[in-house]
Amino acid sequence: AGRLAESLEAAGIDPGEVTDVLFTHAHPDHLWGLLDDFDELAFAEADYHMARAEWDYWRADDTLANTPEVRKSFVVGAQNRMAVLEDRIRLFDHGDAVLPDVEAMDTSGHTPGHTSFVVHDDADAVTIIGDAILNSVVSFARPDWPTGSDQDPQKGVETRSALLDRLARERTRMIGFHLPHGGVGRVERKGTAYRFAPVA
Repeated sequence: AGRLAESLEAAGIDPGEVTDVLFTHAHPDHLWGLLDDFDELAFAEADYHMARAEWDYWRADDTLANTPEVRKSFVVGAQNRMAVLEDRIRLFDHGDAVLPDVEAMDTSGHTPGHTSFVVHDDADAVTIIGDAILNSVVSFARPDWPTGSDQDPQKGVETRSALLDRLARERTRMIGFHLPHGGVGRVERKGTAYRFAPVA
């Protein structure tokens, strides 16, 4: 977190050439980096995409009042950044093709509009899961355990279980933002549970 600009530079990516930015959700470590140190858009030429359910939740008039004190800063930060995106955002619904070969999958629970993205490829699709799965051991071994980081813990359980089943069944690669080995791996069944299998 906080090293996006230097990471892009190390990868040889010019921020001015980024055409599209897709948000899984609006938590600080997934949204706040869209502004640089001067409060300018980090990707000035890009189109920005977010699920309508996620956008509407964070932008609602009563979200701040209904949020526990410990997370009110999440709302204020999200709303400040969304105000900058007001004229640039492209909203989509779950199930839509956000871009050619990029499917928006409903993985709500962590947040009301949390989205994972399936990037379809003839050779080997990859699913970018955001924060739908957070722990490389517990989330796989006991997906039925609720977690306090999910805004709706029961919905999080349902989402996590369905997502793990799909990934194991389809054998597609996944990228999880908070998983080890760069978060790149596959889901394997392990008895009645699952395991995270990193891939190079």
